[in-house]
Amino acid sequence: MKIYVVGIGPGNREYMTPQAKEAIEKSDVIVGYTLYVDLVRELTEGKEIKSTAMKQEVDRCKLALESALKGKTVAFVCSGDAGVYGMAGIMAEVAAEHPEVEIIIVPGITAACSGAAVLGAPLIHDFAVISLSDLLTPWEKIEKRLHLAAEADFVVCLYNPKSKKRHDYVDKAAEIMSAFKGWDTPCGYVKNIGRDGETGVVCTLADLKNNEEIDMFTTVFIGNSQTKVINGKLVTPRGYQDV
Repeated sequence: MKIYVVGIGPGNREYMTPQAKEAIEKSDVIVGYTLYVDLVRELTEGKEIKSTAMKQEVDRCKLALESALKGKTVAFVCSGDAGVYGMAGIMAEVAAEHPEVEIIIVPGITAACSGAAVLGAPLIHDFAVISLSDLLTPWEKIEKRLHLAAEADFVVCLYNPKSKKRHDYVDKAAEIMSAFKGWDTPCGYVKNIGRDGETGVVCTLADLKNNEEIDMFTTVFIGNSQTKVINGKLVTPRGYQDV
């Protein structure tokens, strides 16, 4: 009885690791959010598919567990890395009473890494990754994390920066950051990482406010006090001498 919790990367097959591909191919059942299952559709021929819409994470975990308890090998697919805002943790919680089911986490390339590569090298030094989604985390706690990350001069990578209901959250994040960073701080954002329509934009902190291009399929990068733009690329020096 085995469940692979598989990070498939941002969506393009070039970003999927051989380990992730092998786990899907070895599985009898594929479980996941409908969009993510569609991204690996060519690997699922002849396999049982169990997918659900968004906001049904626990239900997907239960579907995976039920199949595993019937003796089937399951691949539970997630976008990016299964352990970074993915399903690895909740799958372990749902299966807590079933130690006989082996949970294997298959890492994938998360948006912080793949998005940074599009923009240049913004994450070369210490950085923090913060989700602006308040579905599972109170906004007050998110605000505190933003404040402390800015005060500590981390480069900050923002996941889930904006949605229809949270259209001004990235604006609020920029305001919090501006207490410790200038509005001309180099920043950037990447839309549709590894998929059709991928777009990377290098900008400033001020450009993040009232920005209609930023949405839920965008990852935002806010530089630290030493981040700079070199030949159009966002770069955070690590501090090597004589460079």
